[in-house]
Amino acid sequence: MTADETAFRTDPPQTGDERDLLQGFLDFHRGTLLWKIAGLTGDELVQRSVEPSGMSLIGLVRHLTEVERYWFHLCLAGRPGVLQLWTSEHPDGDFDLASAATAEQDVETFRRVVRQSDEIGRGFDLDHTFTRPRRDGEYSVRWLYLHMVEEYARHNGHADLLRERIDGLTGE
Repeated sequence: MTADETAFRTDPPQTGDERDLLQGFLDFHRGTLLWKIAGLTGDELVQRSVEPSGMSLIGLVRHLTEVERYWFHLCLAGRPGVLQLWTSEHPDGDFDLASAATAEQDVETFRRVVRQSDEIGRGFDLDHTFTRPRRDGEYSVRWLYLHMVEEYARHNGHADLLRERIDGLTGE
């Protein structure tokens, strides 16, 4: 990781309206993931945790890219066919098919998909509800933001352990 974490993330606001706080915490956690992978080579990014897990730092980036696509693009915006890494042939393709050769491209894809997710999210009120494909019940945009913060926070904990295993660096 770089000593200057502010190159990747800023603290979320301590005051503000609900939308600003939710977006601030989501941005903070997205930036934390980028901070955790900063300065590593493709070979380091694909290093697996411990058997039998296939988890790697670039796998986490790919996984969270697909999570963004699933929730914002498919569920909220209703865009079919956006999932690229979770396929019937490779249901864990986000981790299983990660490659050192495409790691840099995977990070750029993550950044692009996050920007698109933010554009989609801004188009909906927090009280707007949507449904998930092949699932019962409705979800609010507010729930979606809270879920995404939880998803990133959990995986950033994994990323911290993976990073420490690679080069001993840790961070909040």
